[in-house]
Amino acid sequence: MRNFKNKLILGAQWGDEGKGKIVDLLSENFDVVVRFQGGNNAGHTLVIGNRTLKLHLIPSGILHSKVWNVIGNGVVLSPLALYEEIQGLEREGLDVLSRLKISDCATLLLPIHVALDQAREAKRGEHKIGTTGRGIGPAYEDKIARRAIRALDLKNPSVFKAKLSELMDYHNFVLKHYFAQTEISVEEQFESVMRAAEKFKANIGDTVAFLHQAQSAGKAILFEGAQGALLDIDHGTYPYVTSSNTTAGGASTGSGMGPLFLDDIVGVSKAYTTRVGAGPFPTELLDKTGESIREKGHEYGTTTGRARRCGWLDLVALKRSIQVSSLQSLVITKLDVLDGFSEVKLCIAYELDGKRIEDVPSDLAEFSRCQAIYETYPGWDKTAGLCEFEQLPESAKRYLQAIELITGVEIQMVSTGPERNQNIWCQGKDSNLHRVSPAST
Repeated sequence: MRNFKNKLILGAQWGDEGKGKIVDLLSENFDVVVRFQGGNNAGHTLVIGNRTLKLHLIPSGILHSKVWNVIGNGVVLSPLALYEEIQGLEREGLDVLSRLKISDCATLLLPIHVALDQAREAKRGEHKIGTTGRGIGPAYEDKIARRAIRALDLKNPSVFKAKLSELMDYHNFVLKHYFAQTEISVEEQFESVMRAAEKFKANIGDTVAFLHQAQSAGKAILFEGAQGALLDIDHGTYPYVTSSNTTAGGASTGSGMGPLFLDDIVGVSKAYTTRVGAGPFPTELLDKTGESIREKGHEYGTTTGRARRCGWLDLVALKRSIQVSSLQSLVITKLDVLDGFSEVKLCIAYELDGKRIEDVPSDLAEFSRCQAIYETYPGWDKTAGLCEFEQLPESAKRYLQAIELITGVEIQMVSTGPERNQNIWCQGKDSNLHRVSPAST
């Protein structure tokens, strides 16, 4: 009989929900942390005392000396970005390579993919999707088209070079004749990638076997998602999405661990909503309130530095994330960012062409016309840094309870600041969230 629990942490919005802090906080209770999709377009910021560490490819468990960290087969792996990230963490005194496993089946993301990504966005002009320009989409395209080069090929330079030459012939033709850009040298790309790979190629291997051995040995595994459920290639606001499955199903396909091994699925959501890039956003605030949330929340991308669009918490979209990922509980982050507002709002439904709807439209044109229908709640003075539920202002408690009542999912934890210890656990206490009197609207 299994007497341990594997946990999956997912973003429940359009990414940037603060998953890195949550994974880092929980990692000390796990033996393995797995990253299963995305690439170095992800950015997890961890604040540890007076240090701020930014991770892009390496799982957030790297800060715990006894935790193994796995980059799964579902990740598109940039050798150059991984090299730089390892170097940066080593400068911070972290021993990375002794606890890192890289899937030999992970698709390589190469400089040619970056060039294609940026050329496409430039050609789209005002109709651009708003990608990070890191080459994620083109790398996943090669994977689906069955022409991708995988991490295992880095161990055989002659095989890698032959595959690279063939791939570059194809992409350079497009780059030159369609995008009118300069071709990229095969030799230069080969040499730069192989130099970077020397740093970590000994860590490349069969991570599926490694994970199942850990499972059989009774080890606890934490799965770490990148981006958010609303950016899922199938279930997100297509085409303004990322190129991978960011919902719960992606954890199995991107790691090789079947769905039955996912014991607990937790969604991370901010106490408000943000998104980066283009796409519909019914609760977006294009006023001083939105600007205030952005500045108080430091809402600028970890990977790109781009300003994030900000708005009130959209519970219609959050409920869709709950549905498509079977979220069993929520973690609410950045509650403290809403400190000081006289009132706060929750979007409980949309108005579309004069009709009330309570689901996210699949049609992008319809979703773009949706207007948020709000419930308004009294604001509060201060939650920043609080660690006990009893310390929360009553209005903050009722705001959180309303999220639970409307979504039908319990809140497991509330983050009240960027530090590891600035959290409130809402379950398993006599004074927990679920004992608060019904919220009034």
